[in-house]
Amino acid sequence: MSVSPLQALPIERLRERTSTKWRAYPADVLPLFVAETDFPLAPAITRRLGEAIEIGDTGYTPPDSGIRDAYASFARRRYGWDVDPAHIRSTGDVVMGLVEILRATITPGDRVVITPPVYPPFYDLIPEVGGVVETVPLIADAGYTLDLPGIEGALARGARAVLLCNPHNPTGTVHSRDVLADLADLAARFGAIVVSDEIHAPLVHAPARFTPFLTASPTAASVGYAVASASKAFNLAGLKCALMLTAADQTRRVVQGLPQEVEWRTGHFGSLAGIAAFAPESDPWLDALLAALDENRRLLADLLAEHLPGARYAIPDAGYLAWIDLSELAWGDDPAERILAQARVALHHGPAFGEQGRGFVRLNFGCSPEVLRDAVERMGAIAR
Repeated sequence: MSVSPLQALPIERLRERTSTKWRAYPADVLPLFVAETDFPLAPAITRRLGEAIEIGDTGYTPPDSGIRDAYASFARRRYGWDVDPAHIRSTGDVVMGLVEILRATITPGDRVVITPPVYPPFYDLIPEVGGVVETVPLIADAGYTLDLPGIEGALARGARAVLLCNPHNPTGTVHSRDVLADLADLAARFGAIVVSDEIHAPLVHAPARFTPFLTASPTAASVGYAVASASKAFNLAGLKCALMLTAADQTRRVVQGLPQEVEWRTGHFGSLAGIAAFAPESDPWLDALLAALDENRRLLADLLAEHLPGARYAIPDAGYLAWIDLSELAWGDDPAERILAQARVALHHGPAFGEQGRGFVRLNFGCSPEVLRDAVERMGAIAR
């Protein structure tokens, strides 16, 4: 049965928001840069937060808020994954979770592999814990896949961890079970770990299927850690709640051994909203969101072909972020600068994702078709 796409809020209403997306630029700019979406919240979330505000339930997050059981239920329904709630701890956001896991598992000076083009904070969070960034770029000519021989070489030279983006930001790549299992085997062979950022997991588009890293193989369960959140799919980033996941006794001991303060950083409203997001009641909303994003990811391909035929764009298998190569337009290493200045459209700067991002932009299509069309038409006008 087909699902009716979720409708984005009118742009006039969106401009009443005070988050980064709607306050970073003047009102004449269409903001398609940061990973916030333009849709109304899932009704269960709105209702739960409203109830909390009505009774002044704005205190500290309790030790057992229910978020662990809620996520376990969600993972079972959506991914076919039986997560043991005892292997879950919460924290403020996904980057916090990644930082604290790496802080507990590497030694200052250890090298950590990342796979650019990749989420820009990866370049900062590794030095934050005393690690050294080692880049092994994705193989671009194969549809953006992990370079397993390159990762093997890095591990053989002494890298102690791989920081994985699964699904990958900004390319929308959904790594296959076989690739993830092979990565786990490499990590085990060299005594390394894999830390998997799975924030975009609820947003995988059919027929692609998300494989949680910890389920890829028994080896993956033994060498892996994952961090997840409802924040990207349900637009809850400002409420601060993420989950650190393990699937083996030794990795569970590491996460359970993190300072209590790591868990205290969990936002109470983030936990309440996450529980509502992960509830079965919110599944129809998520399905409607995916239907809207599916239409937009395909619409974007048509719009670029019509207005920016020099652009190269592969429809992503996950998320609402488009990785677009504009190098043929000769707009410089950072085309987002020209697009902002001349078209008044704010996109994310390609070079922020690594050297492989020169000539690229990242565009957020988690908006209405009308806003998406307006943005691409503006970009096309400066190409003529």
